[in-house]
Parts: sequence; structure tokens; C-alpha cells
Amino acid sequence: MPIRRRCILQSAAAFTFILATGSAAATEVNQANEAELDSVRGLGPPSTAAILRERAKAPFASWADLMQRVKGIKAARARRLSSEGLTVNGQPYPGP
Repeated sequence: MPIRRRCILQSAAAFTFILATGSAAATEVNQANEAELDSVRGLGPPSTAAILRERAKAPFASWADLMQRVKGIKAARARRLSSEGLTVNGQPYPGP
């Protein structure tokens, strides 16, 4: 196969991989630092501070635990945060 064609195919494969995996990497709520949490669309400094404060007491066991302990995170917001890459124990929000 000619070199130019191979380069085009490799570039296309890399682009397809990026699209398939999403542009944003998952952000684990139990491991992310302040800047990483702030980078999640839908989380700002007040929410991030509340998450870090609650996480210092104990890691979040589940999305339900996060929603119970952090004021302002209900099902609709949890779905949005999950779609932006936030996970709890590696899991996306399980809601419909």
C-alpha cells in the first residue's frame, strides 16, 4: 500500500477512535481534584467545594449517595453530569 494512502487510513482510524470514545475522558468523583471537577460542564466552584467537603468525610458509594449528600444534585442534573463524563465508582448515572 502506498505510504500516502496508509497515512490517510491511519489518520481516519485515529479520528474514528476519538469520536467513538468521546472527546471528554471520564472524571471519577472519588478521585478527581478540584480543577478536574471544575472542568466538568455543569459543575462550578460551589458544587465542587460541596463535593470535596463531603468526599473528605467518606468516598461516595453510589450516585444515590452523591445525590443525597450534595445539595442541588438531583436526577436531572446527575444525568447531565454523567453525560459530561462524571462517574461514581466508575459508573455513569443509571437513571433513564
